Amino acid sequence: METTKRNEITDGVIWKQLLLFFFPILIGSFFQQLYNTVDTVIVGRYVGKQALAGVGSTGQVINLWVGFFIGLAGGASVIISQYYGGRNREELSRAVHTAVALSLAGGAVLTAIGLLTARASLRMLDVPADVMDEAMTYITVFYCGLIPCLVYNVGTGILRAIGDSKMPLYVLIACCAVNIVLDLLFVVRFHWDVFGVALATVLAQAVSAVLIMLRLTRTRDDYRVTLRQVRFHGPSLRRIVRLGLPTGFQSVLYSISNLVIQAAVNSFGTDAVAAWAAVGRIDGFVWMVMGAFGISVTTFVGQNFGVGKYDRVLRGTRVCLGMTLGTIFTLSVLEIVFAGPILGVFTNDADVVALGTAFVRVWAPAYISYVFIEIFSGAVRGVGEALRPMVITIFGVCVLRLVWIWAVVPLHRTPGMVAASYPVTWGITAVVFIVYYLRKNWLKRHMPA
Repeated sequence: METTKRNEITDGVIWKQLLLFFFPILIGSFFQQLYNTVDTVIVGRYVGKQALAGVGSTGQVINLWVGFFIGLAGGASVIISQYYGGRNREELSRAVHTAVALSLAGGAVLTAIGLLTARASLRMLDVPADVMDEAMTYITVFYCGLIPCLVYNVGTGILRAIGDSKMPLYVLIACCAVNIVLDLLFVVRFHWDVFGVALATVLAQAVSAVLIMLRLTRTRDDYRVTLRQVRFHGPSLRRIVRLGLPTGFQSVLYSISNLVIQAAVNSFGTDAVAAWAAVGRIDGFVWMVMGAFGISVTTFVGQNFGVGKYDRVLRGTRVCLGMTLGTIFTLSVLEIVFAGPILGVFTNDADVVALGTAFVRVWAPAYISYVFIEIFSGAVRGVGEALRPMVITIFGVCVLRLVWIWAVVPLHRTPGMVAASYPVTWGITAVVFIVYYLRKNWLKRHMPA
């Protein structure tokens, strides 16, 4: 068995292991972001800014449901990494099969909920009337392909939890290629417009789900998936829910706060919505880097905690924090300097580019503060602490963001003031996370007596 070999995550040089795990995740996230960006570019260039705004206005609604499930399933990644690090074969297998069952059942439930609430949710967001049809088309098609999306995300989480970040990378490269080819075929050749973009995304996600499941069913290691064993195992499910529910709930509240912000942006008209959508794609490249470091530190901490190497948990977190700060600072500077030309790739509308540039100048200087939230919360989740990070994030980000939109923005109602809700809440939450992490109670609570 592979689990009898030396585990480099628990024994190797820390910075090398973090980077070896980080780069495949980063490159994979890049390709994932790339095919989302290709959707936006093709819609903006070949269909128009109404279609661009329509597709962009659905993002927060979709994230509400998908984010909740991914947060919930994140509990599986934590316990899988701990079982794998501690070489607990039986519990590892139960957790893996429970996670796959959760993706299938959760996908079916969320598909039904999403389709039933799609139009009402878009109306609540005050989506402009001239883009409502495009928004409904995109969100309906996306929901119809939600099950493979969740299967892929759970499968990827399983592989990353055991230290395999390369296979998810290969899958994403293949699916990115599929998505680009189908985008060009459906939109440029067949002129299916927003429906074509949505269908291309769904089909690419289906391909990724199949490839990931082939990897999991054909491995000979202890995390192998046997289809007839895919079911809920009570103890595993309870622990997954206990660890994942706070993160899922946090994601929902985070999405709700973003929905309120999206509604505020929508009130400024189609140009603002299109600019927000385009900047969101640029913004996504920064978040994919932070997210890759966050996944790396969670897996690193989970496996080292599982084997009882607590000093290595702290050292690994410090190393990861330093690498992330340096990387995000560099990306922030580049984004500020090249905002105009980058936005010009998405649209040639001067008003949209001007608004997008203003958004970038509000957000980019504050990215550095979110690094502390991402890395410290990732490390804390790795040891199995989920509730307190959720509480910090809910009040530090979600609640304060709503207060900003409802109490501060009306005093000076501009798109820039809406955008300022992000850096203000990132900064406050980062300070709280720094204090919480340095006290180390999150580690002491979970160490064996």
